[in-house]
Amino acid sequence: MEFAVGAFENPMNEVTSVAGEVPSMIRDVHYEQTWKLLYSACSNAKRPQHMSIRQFLNTGLTFCNHLHTHHSIEEMHVFPMLAKKMPAFSQHLDLLAQHKEIHTGLDKFQTYLEDCISGERELRMEEMKSLMDGFGSVLWTHLDDEVEQLGAENMRKYWTLDEIKDMQF
Repeated sequence: MEFAVGAFENPMNEVTSVAGEVPSMIRDVHYEQTWKLLYSACSNAKRPQHMSIRQFLNTGLTFCNHLHTHHSIEEMHVFPMLAKKMPAFSQHLDLLAQHKEIHTGLDKFQTYLEDCISGERELRMEEMKSLMDGFGSVLWTHLDDEVEQLGAENMRKYWTLDEIKDMQF
């Protein structure tokens, strides 16, 4: 992240700009759009017209894989660095506990999708919706909590502008 010298007259505005980029990466529009596509199809008991069953199931698997990757990166790299100054990111607090709860449901969801693709199970929208309901609430609470923790106002409490700019996200 680089900014032109003098681009911000007030250093606190720069913290807002730099820190503001982080939450938008976390609550990626892709997650929300994909979730809404899958969940809406399940709620309406009808997959999108433009998608084959295989494409629909693969969309769900892609969602699972992206979320697993996102959380792995957070747990291995981002959270340990943030935990040095921010209690919300330490091993024993909510954000990591939320990951575990999310992945309990996400793993069941992923297994279901894989079983449908392999032909071991028949796709049933109400069953898929039930699996999504099993982790959806904690997932969106978790993403909202991360956005709040990484927002400019909260980041200013723990980090200097230079420290924020040096973060390797």
